[in-house]
Amino acid sequence: MGVNLSGLFEKKEIELTQLSGKKVAIDAFNTLYQFLAIIRDRFTGEPLKDSKGRVTSHLSGLFYRTINLLEHGIKPVYCFDGEPPEFKKEEIERREEAKRKAEEKLREALERGEEAITYAQATARLSEEMVEESKKLLEYMGIPWVQAKSEGEAQCAWLAKEGYVDYSASQDYDSLLFGSPKLVRNLSITGKRKLPRKEIYVEIKPEIIDLNENLSRLGINREQLIIIGILVGTDYNPNGVKGIGVKKALELVKKHKTLDRVLKFVSWDFDVDAHQIYDFFLNPPIETNVKIEWGEINEDKIIKFLVEERDFSEERIRKALEKVKEAQKKGTQKSLQSWFQ
Repeated sequence: MGVNLSGLFEKKEIELTQLSGKKVAIDAFNTLYQFLAIIRDRFTGEPLKDSKGRVTSHLSGLFYRTINLLEHGIKPVYCFDGEPPEFKKEEIERREEAKRKAEEKLREALERGEEAITYAQATARLSEEMVEESKKLLEYMGIPWVQAKSEGEAQCAWLAKEGYVDYSASQDYDSLLFGSPKLVRNLSITGKRKLPRKEIYVEIKPEIIDLNENLSRLGINREQLIIIGILVGTDYNPNGVKGIGVKKALELVKKHKTLDRVLKFVSWDFDVDAHQIYDFFLNPPIETNVKIEWGEINEDKIIKFLVEERDFSEERIRKALEKVKEAQKKGTQKSLQSWFQ
């Protein structure tokens, strides 16, 4: 879910080409869940599967979207979630219960012969096997990945703060609370997208959010931004403090400044201590022993994995790989030498 601060930040819409030559740390779980939700049959809601019944939606999305990034000269690195903090258990349990309810509604919709895509999307689960498959595919594509100690978004933010990458990328705003200087949204869903339950398509473009520019405009610091997030609701205290939205949270923070003072004026009725959440955003567990290197695409291994083992179209896979080669030749990436730096 992530913290919802959409009404707080000013965003700059850009073209994908404007990220050419940039290094971007991508929240892998956030992205893979998007693929598992979106890449489905429009009526039954069934994900893509191979001849053995194994789900392949995540591999399809990961491969073709990463190819699109490479074609535009973007250098991605994916960060995978590690162990969630203890106080996230309530949210994890809530999500699992929501999936079970969605599965029941999905079954009922199919029995009635109704379109079931909306319910099906809410049932998406990312298994350990899917995670390992995704890492394997990235290695074959020459794309680096990092196994985070805890939250992937925290790892992405750290990579951006430390200069390993230029941006972190996620649909959620948590990366900003974790201190990422710049966040890219819509990176994995750029292009035409159908609005839910409507036959209307909209053009979605990447958005850049500059943390320091927004903090300066709002007249707050990062610590106070974290407090706003906590009041509105995070993965660690879902739904936030009753009756407090983004505007009210901003008012409280600007007036009372610190977490302790703010808490005197709100009703905190969560099992987890607000200070635990605050401290976690400030100092999350981070994997600091990282080596970020981009390599060559291993076409043979990709063909064996996706085509021979998972029933992807060889023609489509080879065409996609050819696009990257052509982009390299034409100089979309400034030079092959710079790619491996």
